[in-house]
Amino acid sequence: MGLIRAMMETHRADRLSREELAQLQEQRLEALVRYARAHSSFYRDLYANLPDDAALGDLPAVTKPQVMAEFDRVVTDCRVTMERIEAFTADPDRIGRKIDGRYLVFRTSGSTGNPAVVLYDAAMIGVSSAVAALRTFARREDLKAFLRHGKKTAGVFADHGFYLACGMSRYLQRKMPWKRTKITVDVNAPEEEIVRQLNEFSPAMLSGYPSNLALLADDDGLTIRPDVVITGGELLTDAVRQKLAGKFGCTIQTHYSCTEGGEIACECAEGHLHINEDWVILEPVDASGRPVECGVQSDKVLLTNLANRIQPFIRYELTDRIIVHDEPCACGRNTRWLEIEGRTDDTITLPNGAKIAPMSLYKILEEVQSIRRFQLVQVSPDRFMLRLISDCREEAFAEAKQALAAFFAGKGFREAVITLSDDAPEADPVSGKFKHVVRLA
Repeated sequence: MGLIRAMMETHRADRLSREELAQLQEQRLEALVRYARAHSSFYRDLYANLPDDAALGDLPAVTKPQVMAEFDRVVTDCRVTMERIEAFTADPDRIGRKIDGRYLVFRTSGSTGNPAVVLYDAAMIGVSSAVAALRTFARREDLKAFLRHGKKTAGVFADHGFYLACGMSRYLQRKMPWKRTKITVDVNAPEEEIVRQLNEFSPAMLSGYPSNLALLADDDGLTIRPDVVITGGELLTDAVRQKLAGKFGCTIQTHYSCTEGGEIACECAEGHLHINEDWVILEPVDASGRPVECGVQSDKVLLTNLANRIQPFIRYELTDRIIVHDEPCACGRNTRWLEIEGRTDDTITLPNGAKIAPMSLYKILEEVQSIRRFQLVQVSPDRFMLRLISDCREEAFAEAKQALAAFFAGKGFREAVITLSDDAPEADPVSGKFKHVVRLA
């Protein structure tokens, strides 16, 4: 499936009833499972004792550690192995390029801290682009203004690494080098440099992590007037939404996505996150994996990506806690919608008053490749403790400490005391959610 067909299929689905959407889901699920059984030895073995017409609820759920441990057997192209992926991603010039000219490669850690490698095939790329083109804007008037102002888009994200936002942006830039309507501003650049680039570009659409955009909103030197601001990667709180609306004077939206599933839900004019049920199946479940009813908060979610064939994600466990609603929405869309309890890492405040958004620190530490899992804890205004899991802890800590010290120095603070903790990173004992950045001070 290419982009044109994906656009047509996505457009057609917007006119389907709930019953017709359910039928479409069932057809695509049946085709996905059939393909996975035929081409993935992992799923062939996992479903060996199940009938060909097994219902969704009869299929075993899978976890991120399980799928990553069996990566070579999960993927449906035996030429692509984790060993080859590691060699491919060792060269940063390959960000946004396809391995074997066929698959985009992304990395992610997610809220549990467990790393993942995710491949996108042509169908997944096409569907991601189609959903972005057709369902991004909650209000038609914002879309018209965006088109009228030249479709200029600026994203404040990590402009390095094999992350979804960076990788997809590089891919599109390489595919259409003549276009000058999209830029990525490095979230870890000095604030004055971020402001300068945004002011010079004057985007019609601004996107970024809520915590970073909230800090930028305090900068009086930022004078852009976008037609819409779209946040992602973290929970958009009501307070941050109001702050951004006051700064930029436009619609503030968010969305729900993950690298494994792509664009899972898009916001409507009523502020509801509508599930893209033509391309994903979401199952809210309790801690034991049993389904929970609509209107009840789940302990986790099982995701089935109906578009990706190279790396099937079927009943794949996400640690997000959501509430699915099936009551009609005033916007007129027929799909169910959800509420989500998102990532809530802490913002760090340095002794000199500089505020550091958690995603900035997250991206710095993720670049230390020998770290498998980390947690940075601010124990006092000038003291930080790094909990990490690595095969070579001392070397990983030395590299991380140097990177953090350089970053803090760029913020005007050179007296940070950074120590290596004997403890491993730990999740919140109540919610089970994992924070990469924790402030105790």
